[in-house]
Amino acid sequence: MREKQASPATPPRREGPPRGEGPADLRLVPPALAAWAAAAWALDAPPERVAGVAVVSLLAACLLLTSRRRAGRGGPGPAHRASARPRRPRLPAAPDPRPRLPAVPDPRPRRRAVTAGGEGPPATARGAPDRRARVSVAAVLLCVAAAATSAGLHGADLRRGPLPELARRYATVTAEVEVTSDPRLTRPRISGDHAMPPSVLIEAEVRRVEQEGGTVTGTRTPVLMMVDIDRAAPGGPPGTGRSGTRPPDTGPSGTGSKETARSPWLGLLPSTRLRVAARAAPAMAGGGRFAVVLRVRDAAGPEVVGEPSGPQRFAGRLRAGLREATDGLPQDARALLPGLVVGDTSRITPELDEAFRATDLTHTLAVSGSNLTILLVLLIGPYGLAQQAERRGLAPRLGLSLRTTALLGGGLTLGFVLVCRPDPSVLRAAACGAVALLALATGRRRSLIPALATAVLLLVLYDPPLARGYGFLLSVLATGALLTLAPRWSAALRRRRVPARPAEALAAAAAAQAVCAPVVALLSARVSLVAVPCNLLAEAALAPATVLGFAALATAPVVMPVAKTLAWLASWPTGWIADVARTGAALPGGGVDWPADWTGALLLALATVAVVLAGRRLLGHPWLCGACGVLLLLAVLRPPPLTRVITGWPPPGWRFAMCDVGQGDATVLAAGRGTGVVVDAGPDPALADRCLHTLGITRIPLVVLTHFHADHVAGLAGVLRGRAVGAIETTGLEQPADQVAFVRQQAAARHIPVARAAAGEERRVGTLAWQVLWPPPPRPGAGPAASPSPPPPDLEGPNDASVTLLVRSAGLRLLLLGDLEPPAQQALLRSPAAGRLTPVDVLKVAHHGSSYQDPDLIRRVAPRLALISCGAGNPYGHPAPGTVAALRALGAVVLRTDRDGALAVAGGGEDLRVARD
Repeated sequence: MREKQASPATPPRREGPPRGEGPADLRLVPPALAAWAAAAWALDAPPERVAGVAVVSLLAACLLLTSRRRAGRGGPGPAHRASARPRRPRLPAAPDPRPRLPAVPDPRPRRRAVTAGGEGPPATARGAPDRRARVSVAAVLLCVAAAATSAGLHGADLRRGPLPELARRYATVTAEVEVTSDPRLTRPRISGDHAMPPSVLIEAEVRRVEQEGGTVTGTRTPVLMMVDIDRAAPGGPPGTGRSGTRPPDTGPSGTGSKETARSPWLGLLPSTRLRVAARAAPAMAGGGRFAVVLRVRDAAGPEVVGEPSGPQRFAGRLRAGLREATDGLPQDARALLPGLVVGDTSRITPELDEAFRATDLTHTLAVSGSNLTILLVLLIGPYGLAQQAERRGLAPRLGLSLRTTALLGGGLTLGFVLVCRPDPSVLRAAACGAVALLALATGRRRSLIPALATAVLLLVLYDPPLARGYGFLLSVLATGALLTLAPRWSAALRRRRVPARPAEALAAAAAAQAVCAPVVALLSARVSLVAVPCNLLAEAALAPATVLGFAALATAPVVMPVAKTLAWLASWPTGWIADVARTGAALPGGGVDWPADWTGALLLALATVAVVLAGRRLLGHPWLCGACGVLLLLAVLRPPPLTRVITGWPPPGWRFAMCDVGQGDATVLAAGRGTGVVVDAGPDPALADRCLHTLGITRIPLVVLTHFHADHVAGLAGVLRGRAVGAIETTGLEQPADQVAFVRQQAAARHIPVARAAAGEERRVGTLAWQVLWPPPPRPGAGPAASPSPPPPDLEGPNDASVTLLVRSAGLRLLLLGDLEPPAQQALLRSPAAGRLTPVDVLKVAHHGSSYQDPDLIRRVAPRLALISCGAGNPYGHPAPGTVAALRALGAVVLRTDRDGALAVAGGGEDLRVARD
């Protein structure tokens, strides 16, 4: 059969894009956005307003739709009736036997049809856009009405029942609750001089309430339970983690790495029913998700009155099997693999979590669409080939049809939600996947933008508090960027000869970062400069880690040795991801501080648009691109010599530096090029590490920890990170115990010896020399040096046992008092070391400049320069105005880190200089 040729009158037919590959279908976007906004507004709006908005929107939508029907039913007007009359049928004409020539197309343009009302399109053509507009507006109004109704009903549930009133009175109640989420731990935080113990957070729903008078009321009120882990886990050390341990590098509240005392509260599964005695309090936050906070103070553990459901027990066994399979892995892989696979972050240390936040890699720990996408691609292959003959994946190799593949994908999605828990990111991923699978099963391949809009609409209607969740917002923004911006940016890079795979990866990372950066800055007050390269480096390892992790999850209940082998294989890409996060977070210029408000978010969005527009022009100039890349690299690395030239920090010949670490102490004594003796580590590892990097410190002969309060030792991990440390010296009073254990584990993990400082000890490093003035040495017979010793007489707690140093550095005399309080300061004046207390050049004021100072000691040392380390807006009023006034009355210049930032002292004698960072 010959191929049919086109006639001259027929234009050649061009191959169009595949069905569904045309312009983006945005019809569902306005209804989804309108429903999102309505739900966010209606959560705490007055019920009468919510009802009014819902009714008005519904009536307006019905009016628009009925007017459309009337317009469609209306017949032609009078001018058209004549032309619309039925005509007499004509008989067919006899065929003409003469041959006819092919018709020649008329080059003249056709005239438009003329209606009875004049020249123009037919009435039906004129009315089509109007009808479409009415339908679109009606759809938006219907979604607004539905979202407002759903959110209003949810808000009514929060206000219904006796619990809200009991919470306003802070009453004690006995309640029967049903757990609705996995228990999780709060992040350790420093409050003053101690670490706050972590609490277990459990989302639940109260089913029955028993008040103090014995009245029992049935209800369905969503609550957040807070359980103190120390009270809930008798026998476990203070500050244990979710697994009953304190992993290394967690700060003072975490010091172990082996599961020894797992709290029973942390093993609860969703759908478990408990009976708890708690104090009710109003929910101050939570985005409208919780009506009440229940503070549980029962130390005996949970009282279970109903076992979890069968599916939840099965999912719990799978998750527990994955944790068991990862037990023998290295620290980072052991902590990270369950988080990558099922979102189980129970072993993620605060330091590792902070590294992921600094590099914007936290999306890998929150199970999201990327995890489900990896599994679905493994099953059906790339989505663009899902309906073509050359489709890939496991399904065609198993001979599965499209509908069977879609059904199997749906079952995989349901199992994914069950095992990973229905968190917002999981629900959004499942909803998008379900819409895409439905399109695959029905043979109607559509754009994924309608799928995303449908997912947003359904999720907001199902769970209205999602409308106020930042996590849900980031998830939708990132997915939208991947569907809209990333393909265009990838095509632009390919046009400039960038290979396809690198172009797609770079475009995806850059698009997601550009869209999400303003929201991230709003939450963290920081903009990451290393997010895109870190995401690119981590992306290569994410797929193998996820696939191997899910394989270990599936095989653990059946063949544990196979699961352990798969987990070991997954530990390699998982460890790579952790190394990328730690390396990126350790870069001194990896982030830029940014205003954490909506104005700052708007400014960052405008800056991002400007960078994108400038980047489009720069892509055509390779040399300019290279120069910008070098400048960005220098800004991220911040080499100390270059930083000193540009910023003047630290000043040449500096001798003593006081780091700005907030409400705490961290100081450095210069001991040569790149060498310094560190006195205290502050409360934050990141701030301590950053300060030492800007000072160019890479070698530390000695770390002196004046005492074991958290605001002096919690940042030790940052001091030790990536530096050669000779030894750690501490005070003899080993209190509090959890901080002591943290310091010793940090030292043991890096094989650093720990010694005790005592009065009379003298040391020297180059031109730097110091003598320990306090505390006094242990009494004879007090026991071996490694055992705790009691404090000297008349001293009250760790502050009075602070290590006090008298330092000499190239003619400069400094006195570092730690946190000594008046009893210890007076005892120091009576001690044998009192003879050395002569006027000094620099005084590190004791206890952050508090009012507890001995005036005799201040007059005795008569400092020329007094430095105070304190945090801005601290709740203790440090420094005390009286202390500052007393120092200035003696002629001292007083500087403080909360106002002046980091401080560096240089020179000596009459040429004493201070530089501010």
